[in-house]
Amino acid sequence: MLHLIKLSVGPKDVAQLAALQQARLKREPPLRAWTRMGPKRATEVCDGGSIYWVVGGFVRVRQRILAIEDDTEDDGTPCVALVLDPELVPVAARPTKPFQGWRYLKPEDAPPDVAEAGGAAEGLEALPPKLRAALAELCLI
Repeated sequence: MLHLIKLSVGPKDVAQLAALQQARLKREPPLRAWTRMGPKRATEVCDGGSIYWVVGGFVRVRQRILAIEDDTEDDGTPCVALVLDPELVPVAARPTKPFQGWRYLKPEDAPPDVAEAGGAAEGLEALPPKLRAALAELCLI
């Protein structure tokens, strides 16, 4: 198993990401995220891997990757569609610097799910985004 990590471009918080994905899922099921370059290790990624989303400078949530399919953009440019489980799973927030595209993420390097972290982060999504970011930057959450 192998994971991917990718910046969520546009949404400022997890609620916006969830709303965007739900709208996309209603218009064009199944839920997909597109990327120009596909992972060469797709078999490992599809074997229980997830995509970890960086939202507002922090890894915040993950989604299981169900399949990786060849696709094309509206202008005919080849791309790859990551078929995603619609469930966003909160993970322990971790600051991440910007990068282009996606990166592989080994399971041992992935942040734990909030539920697996003992529930210590329960209720964090209810905090204002700026406060959450400040607390995470200080490594308090």
